[in-house]
Amino acid sequence: MPLNHTPTATFVTLGCKLNYAESATMAAQLAACGIPAATKADTPDVCVVNTCSVTSLAESKGRQQIRRLTKRYPNALIVVTGCYAQLSGQRIADIEGVHIVLGNEQKGQLAQYVAAALRQKGFSLPAEEATEHFPLIHITETKHIRQFVPSCQRGGRTRYWLKVQDGCNQFCTYCTIPMARGRSRSGTIASLTEQARRVAEEGGREIVLTGVNIGDFGRPNNETLTALLHSLDTIDGIERYRISSLEPDLLSDEIIDFCARSGKFMPHFHIPLQAGSDRVLELMRRHYDTALFADRISRCRQAMPDCFIGVDVMVGSRGETPELFEQSLNFVASLDVQHLHVFPYSERPGTAALQIPYIVSQTEKQSRAARMIALSEEKENEFAQRFIGTTRPVLVEHGTGRDTTLTGYTDNYLRVRLPDAKPDIAGTIVNVSLNKDNIILNHPAETP
Repeated sequence: MPLNHTPTATFVTLGCKLNYAESATMAAQLAACGIPAATKADTPDVCVVNTCSVTSLAESKGRQQIRRLTKRYPNALIVVTGCYAQLSGQRIADIEGVHIVLGNEQKGQLAQYVAAALRQKGFSLPAEEATEHFPLIHITETKHIRQFVPSCQRGGRTRYWLKVQDGCNQFCTYCTIPMARGRSRSGTIASLTEQARRVAEEGGREIVLTGVNIGDFGRPNNETLTALLHSLDTIDGIERYRISSLEPDLLSDEIIDFCARSGKFMPHFHIPLQAGSDRVLELMRRHYDTALFADRISRCRQAMPDCFIGVDVMVGSRGETPELFEQSLNFVASLDVQHLHVFPYSERPGTAALQIPYIVSQTEKQSRAARMIALSEEKENEFAQRFIGTTRPVLVEHGTGRDTTLTGYTDNYLRVRLPDAKPDIAGTIVNVSLNKDNIILNHPAETP
């Protein structure tokens, strides 16, 4: 007999902005199938965990979240996807209470798998394929992943995330992303522009371009990132774009100059460094050296003097001796950047880094991370001081939780609070006079 209530779903998302974008898309697809997001008062019928595998700690957090959900909601359908699921599907399926494990290429069909499984449990929902015995594992072997799964949602937030690219061909020695996400592939300019146009029709004002290696956009389709930026720039209604991350060797003068002229692309870059030592960069098999990186920072600053620049920095990687770490710290200190996304190196099975002999202790990794984070806070504070007494445009965020004070981001990514603002201005862009009391510091400086 059909169950007499509407099933609801809840999501736990770990890792990068791309994962959050994809979770928002999967949630929207579930809602379209008659499975809306669970409210705080609901006991969800479906729990989806979108996992990360960038570090061993991220994988551990994924397992903890799965076990927490199976214990808290013993009758719910537990679905696990993401990079950890792609790499270790059977290990996840062996966790008691897990029903469905989907690889990264199957994310686009998650709603169909869930609807079929709920129908089997007695819910009146369409099933597009027969449900097999649980646990159900559907994972395309990474070397055979070819599909680009589109994603463009805001997931209850103010900014939309538009996935433009997926996968990576770099094969840095420390990284499992090519093994988890597959080779680089992209959406087409026409399809992405149409998705952005629909965002404008929905009233969206800002879009963040996401991907694994955005600078590699378009290669399979004989298109370019610059051409995509030009196309997006023509859409009426979208006032702001941000590019979530660009490799320094793929951040061309052409892209920098276009963003500086555009008016829609914000003065905000995130550029992965990973290490400020040429020797460590060589061991990592990165595609640039510190001279090129410093040149890209300088070029961004020349074109956009007020721009906010974030940088990824890894500490304690194999081969990073104390002397090489000091080189890295001193190099980062010399850069006119505003925020460091700091994370300790984590041993990843199957990576070439395991062949590098020098190993940094966990205690030393944490000490190095703390020094980098302190440097990040110093740089971000100095940047904020530059703008006290100025007025900047702020996109006001929709309030969440018990705190009803509205916040938002300036064009150059300073977060500010608007204590006296009325809720009806959420989602609009207003001019705000910046002072030491309304600038919020700091951005989170460390990842799992």
